[in-house]
Amino acid sequence: MWVILLSVLTFFSTFLGGLFALRFKNQLSGIMAFAAGVLLGVVGFDIFPEIIEQIRTHNFKTAPIMISLVLGFLIFHVLEKTILIHCAHEHDYAEHKHPHVGVLSALALAGHSFMDGVGIGLGFQVSASIGIIVAIAVIAHDFTDGMNTVAFMITNHNSDKRSKRFLLLDAVAPILGAASTLFVRISPHFLVLYLGFFAGFLLYIGASDILPEAHSKRSSYKLIALTVLGAAFAFAAVTFI
Repeated sequence: MWVILLSVLTFFSTFLGGLFALRFKNQLSGIMAFAAGVLLGVVGFDIFPEIIEQIRTHNFKTAPIMISLVLGFLIFHVLEKTILIHCAHEHDYAEHKHPHVGVLSALALAGHSFMDGVGIGLGFQVSASIGIIVAIAVIAHDFTDGMNTVAFMITNHNSDKRSKRFLLLDAVAPILGAASTLFVRISPHFLVLYLGFFAGFLLYIGASDILPEAHSKRSSYKLIALTVLGAAFAFAAVTFI
């Protein structure tokens, strides 16, 4: 029940993020800075401690888990820099932008959102606490996913109407991902490997994607403070749940 409920919240987070991007196209830096802090805090204050607890409980070896973390970081890095590399080049040459580039980018983000939903479901298979915290991370992240989906579409000359259709796809994807985990029970060993992988993914999107984007136009003490506030929010969420 909680899995579906929280995945539904990701729908609203993603969709509102996209609508926010449509409404405030030049005021996204603060939101991204806060979201990056939330993701960093979730990894440091909850996912890592949960991994350590699982290692102690089941006497797992640490090397495979750390390898999984590094793979989580590198796989999404490679995917972003290869699948979306053409889109990045297009940003440098406005006269060469094409609508299909935005579509491909939006589809890639929808795929990431599906895996976000899977992360929520698998988190609940570890414990209710880790499931809720992973969901908080996903909800924070999916707001920026919604913004990025719309940004990719609009930047590449897609209409607002078409951008909203792909935003809807991105918003539904986490629900489908979370629902898929209701029919499969995963072993503790696989779950802790996935937590490592998911931690690597969150570190990547927070430190290498969202945070640099927040400071892409200009850095400021306000943005730095918002990132710290996001990490503090994650710590408070872990402490009081």
